[in-house]
Amino acid sequence: MSVTIQDVENIARLAKLAFTEEEKKRFVDQFNQILAYVEKLNELDTDDVVPTYHVLDLKNVMREDVVEPWLTQEEALANAPKQKNGYFSVPKVIG
Repeated sequence: MSVTIQDVENIARLAKLAFTEEEKKRFVDQFNQILAYVEKLNELDTDDVVPTYHVLDLKNVMREDVVEPWLTQEEALANAPKQKNGYFSVPKVIG
């Protein structure tokens, strides 16, 4: 698979960008270099690699899920600058 100028023009249209002819040619070359690199990676034998493998031995550190005391609604709202009907009241930010 290779990228053409028409592909770059389509990508530019979708991204609402405008490029000169020189820039389009440069992007064609750059995209094709990227695809060639990805094709090179496809040559690797990954049959014995676990899909979730990571080079570092990482583990999630999880605490025991224990029920603990929590704030009541009144305690949670005690320091609220504004409250309405038992909820935090915040300014409208979306039209």
